[in-house]
Amino acid sequence: MFIDVAKILVKAGDGGDGAVSFHREKYVAAGGPDGGDGGRGGSVLFQADSNLSTLADFRYKRKYLAQRGENGRGGRCAGKSAPDLVVKVPRGTVVKDAATGRVIADIWDDEPQIIAKGGRGGWGNTHFATPSRQTPRFAKPGLPGQELEVQLELKLLADVGLVGFPNVGKSTLISVVSEAKPYIANYHFTTLTPVLGVVPLGEGRSFVMADIPGLIEGAWEGKGLGHQFLRHVERCRMLVHIVDVSGSEGRDPKEDFQIINRELQKFNPELAERPMLVAGNKCDLTEDGQVEDFRAFVEGQGYQFFPIIALINEQVDALINAITAQLQKLPPILRYQPEPMAFRPVEDLEKGRVSVTEEDGVYSVEAPWLQRIMQTVDFDDSESLQYFQRVLVSAGVIDALREAGCDEGDTVDIYGLEFDFVE
Repeated sequence: MFIDVAKILVKAGDGGDGAVSFHREKYVAAGGPDGGDGGRGGSVLFQADSNLSTLADFRYKRKYLAQRGENGRGGRCAGKSAPDLVVKVPRGTVVKDAATGRVIADIWDDEPQIIAKGGRGGWGNTHFATPSRQTPRFAKPGLPGQELEVQLELKLLADVGLVGFPNVGKSTLISVVSEAKPYIANYHFTTLTPVLGVVPLGEGRSFVMADIPGLIEGAWEGKGLGHQFLRHVERCRMLVHIVDVSGSEGRDPKEDFQIINRELQKFNPELAERPMLVAGNKCDLTEDGQVEDFRAFVEGQGYQFFPIIALINEQVDALINAITAQLQKLPPILRYQPEPMAFRPVEDLEKGRVSVTEEDGVYSVEAPWLQRIMQTVDFDDSESLQYFQRVLVSAGVIDALREAGCDEGDTVDIYGLEFDFVE
């Protein structure tokens, strides 16, 4: 089954927590703090795999979670960093933020791309020792890894895209100019998935041609096979519009030509500006003057016209030569540039969301990032409390309490920790 759109959740690993530990050794008095740092969490990377051609695997597995970094240990031993999670995707996959639609990465070369960055490991209590604070009983927790839902869209990497109504000969053409073996039959929509074929030009040169399943009027709105496959035209450097010039399906070739061009325009206005050649197929079924009449119509609109009989490879070489000449003048295949990420960097975690609610004179603070910090603080130790107070000030918790109307002497609740507010 050809699947070219999928939505999945990726979660990078959290960083390991720093350790609270003190050196203990015979004959060594007051050895001091020796808590090690936590390890980095694993990142989630996407890498192109030429052996994959669809996104079908992502229909069955929708969550990709990287491992968490190890916690620090005593003896200044740092925790082990977690390995990165590498997810293989078909070449040409565009990764977007599902919430905003912003492009995160375009996976089309062999270089892995970071989609979600692992959390940094927390500092052990070794970092907090000073001449006046020689026994810090607190450490920093690891920062959480980035988490987001992403939309995967496969956009085929092809130099030339064949477009046109069903049963006009697109599959026949690609089968005679390349080694592609599409299913060919005398009825509509025999091609249900895009087909790629490499057209050899000799001397190690070639280009990639894509047979896009037949379009009909209203395709941009989802009719027929609709825009399910129109997205695969977007990367093509140029288009070849195949028209049944004989009208063997009972349609007017001129009207067919105009309809398909309108569909491309409505789906993506940039496609209307893409270089296009027109191939009139099934010339052996035409009546006198029919081909020349259609030629005059097409050339009158500024397009080059090539009459062909794809079934017997008649006059196809002239079309291929024109395609080759045109490609030499065009820029490389379109690559989507990453846009700014929709989520904030993990380094800014301590400046995250803070919400304060008041009920029966008690001001409750909600800040998910604060819970991890509280796990590493010894509230029976004065120095640890001073550290925690500095976090509340620098992260904006105290300001949020003031804005909520909290006055001196009021009760503040932070995840079960209650204390009187002091200005």
